[in-house]
Amino acid sequence: MRFRNAVIATALLATPVAAMAQPISGLYVGAGAGLHAPISPDITPYGRGYGTGLLELNQDFGFNSNLAIGYGIGNGFRFEIEGDFMRSGVNQLRGTPFPTASTGTVRTWGVMANAVFDLDVGSPWVYPYLGAGAGYQWTRLNPLTSVRPGGGFASATSAQDGEPAGQAIIGASFPIPNMPGLSITADYRFMDILGGAKYDGVVVNDGVASPSVLKMHNQFNNDVVVGIRYAFNVPPPPSPAPAPVAAPAPAPARSYLVFFDWDRADLTERARAIVKEAADNSTRVQVTRIEVNGYTDTSGSPKYNQGLSVRRAKAVAGELVRDGVPQNVIAIQGFGETHLLVATGPGVREPQNRRVEIIIR
Repeated sequence: MRFRNAVIATALLATPVAAMAQPISGLYVGAGAGLHAPISPDITPYGRGYGTGLLELNQDFGFNSNLAIGYGIGNGFRFEIEGDFMRSGVNQLRGTPFPTASTGTVRTWGVMANAVFDLDVGSPWVYPYLGAGAGYQWTRLNPLTSVRPGGGFASATSAQDGEPAGQAIIGASFPIPNMPGLSITADYRFMDILGGAKYDGVVVNDGVASPSVLKMHNQFNNDVVVGIRYAFNVPPPPSPAPAPVAAPAPAPARSYLVFFDWDRADLTERARAIVKEAADNSTRVQVTRIEVNGYTDTSGSPKYNQGLSVRRAKAVAGELVRDGVPQNVIAIQGFGETHLLVATGPGVREPQNRRVEIIIR
């Protein structure tokens, strides 16, 4: 129930901000480690001397680690396969007529398939993310030994079993400057391993040894993980702009800049006025060719930005034709996120880079 609610909350949080997704495109790998804080699970015992009712397996804080390989599909969503390992110590087995002093470790490992959604909050230095996963986890009691104060009862269990599991994830990544594709990650994970795992053992009750079984109920785990992630296809940051030089003599050609809203290729009223000015001027000078060159900023994938720059150039060319410019003198080109007017790093929404340049030759 807790895991289902966490998944629903994750989906609801992600829905209204889908348009703000900061995509990771292509293959990436990651690794992390941190604090493991299990919630003491209930156990149903079967064997002489355990008494009646449920027992509670009290655990200490431990550690966790994970490795992941994933793929971003370019719209904010990415999918990954993760292998994990968690370990904590046991300090007590409580119940009726317990408690008993206990020693041993609880070791858990498994494989999870995660779906993660990255958010763009307007900062190039931090990208929050939300995720959910499902998979399978094996738990080993290695070994769990319990002795009742005053004697008369002892138990020992050294076995493993597995059950399906689910998890919810909330965290953030922090890109490392001057190292394209490399990020520090920090997240919180809540995992629910379903109940039903059984562990065979031995009970010694008043000197008589007999078989026993411990049936584990749901295991709820809190984990804080710090890690590192590397995305393979992130382009390097642009080179520094060259030092300014003296302006050359004015060329006979005239040029105009038409700007666009983010992720749009339609013309605003201001843009139409600039195109009309360019069209009118072309009738007053000798014209051999009118170049219409489209550009984008770096906030999308290179493939998507190339197509968007062509759509913007075609929109301006169509407006020029409507304003009386012959179609055969117009040359259309799209340059995507290259030739930036304002130099930026990847994933930056820069208004002056979302443009079409009209050059009258």
